[in-house]
Amino acid sequence: MPFVRISLLKTLAAEAKDKISRAVHESLMTEFNVPLDDYFHVVEELEASQLYYPKNYLGIAHSGNMVYVQITAGSGRTYQQKEKLYAAIAGKIAAETPVLINDVIIILVENGGKENWSFGEGKIQNLSHIKTAE
Repeated sequence: MPFVRISLLKTLAAEAKDKISRAVHESLMTEFNVPLDDYFHVVEELEASQLYYPKNYLGIAHSGNMVYVQITAGSGRTYQQKEKLYAAIAGKIAAETPVLINDVIIILVENGGKENWSFGEGKIQNLSHIKTAE
């Protein structure tokens, strides 16, 4: 049940933006066992003047073509699952778009309990059929 917010430069081509979103979702399906139709993404296009970042952080150089991926998901995934997810997302984005692997920043925000989600109708849906780590 992840919700994904992707912040990136407005100047990226529409095709690259689509590939970034798909890379994130495919990685979530593989590494977090997210169903195909559990696809809730917001792509936020920003001017270069709206993205702040260091030229180098923790020994990682940034070129300026930054992509911030914030994923809100249920808690319960292991360190190894998270590590694989981050590697898959960054690797796919770098392989399929002009964005360098060093410019992909991923933030996972975990929340507990399926009662923290509503997918419409202003209700807490019965999500017992969803097999997640929650």
